[in-house]
Parts: sequence; structure tokens; C-alpha cells
Amino acid sequence: MPEPQKNVNKADITSPLPARSDLPLDIMGLFFFAYRDFTGDADALLERQGFGRAHHRVLYFVNLRPGMPVADLLDILKITKQSLARVLRQLIDNGYIEQKTGQADRRQRLLHATDKGRAFFATLSATQASRIDDAIAALPPDGAHMVRQFLIGMVDPNDHPVLDRLSLTINYRRP
Repeated sequence: MPEPQKNVNKADITSPLPARSDLPLDIMGLFFFAYRDFTGDADALLERQGFGRAHHRVLYFVNLRPGMPVADLLDILKITKQSLARVLRQLIDNGYIEQKTGQADRRQRLLHATDKGRAFFATLSATQASRIDDAIAALPPDGAHMVRQFLIGMVDPNDHPVLDRLSLTINYRRP
């Protein structure tokens, strides 16, 4: 009788930990809990609007860079046009984002948050900013710089120019 096929998308929770004793399992676990709590409050607000994390990501970048072309957003989010189109359609239909045609290139679709989109983004960001501010306040004076340096170090080096264009590395300059 053939052995049942394993589902490759699920972790085998009965397998032992890898033999490497130097795995940063504590940091990996802390990332899980930090991310869960960082996104939790925003997730609840998003759900009340019928939205999810993809909507939040779009709102974040469109608020960060008003007039961002759809092509840039696709590149940043690394999602398909189809996935982005669905999310954008919901945000546009609900009055959070508007699309404008580019002045120089009429084929460009430039994204702008509406007043409603900016207000919702501010609400979503408030609890997340408070959580970050509280955590950084408990660090030594150079703690914020060290956190930024660490997070930038976690980002694929190929995306560092994107971080620079978005001014996300303003307080940290790579050597």
C-alpha cells in the first residue's frame, strides 16, 4: 500500500528541532509574538471594514508616498497584478484611495489616499506607533538606531535601494 502523501505546506510538528544548536530560536519566537501583537490591533480595525493586511499594506505605502505608481506598488509588495487589482478596487470603491492618470505618461495610474484613507491610515497606525514608541523608550539612547540597523539588515540587499527611495533608511546609512 503506498504511503500517504505529505502536505508540503504544513510543518511536521512532531519532527525534532534541527541539529544546529546555533539557531536563533529565541529571536525567531520573539519575532512571531512581536509581529502578532503589532498587527493584532490593526487587524481588528481592518476586519470591521471588510479588509485584511493586504489593504493595510497598500494604505501604508500610498500614504507614505502619495502619487505612487501602481507599478512601484507591485514591485514593493511582490504580489500579482490580479491580487493588487482586487485590493485596490475595494479601497477605491470604498473611498479610501483614488487613482489619477499620470501627467507625463497617461498610461500611469498614480495612487492617492483620500481624506477618508488618510484618516483610516492614521487610526491604524496609532496603536502600532504607540507599541513601537513604548518599546524604543525602554532602550538605551542609541536603541532606535540599533533597531533600524537590525531591521535593515534583515531586508534583502536587493531591496535596499527601495528602502532609500521610500526614505526608510533616513536614520541609518549603510557603509
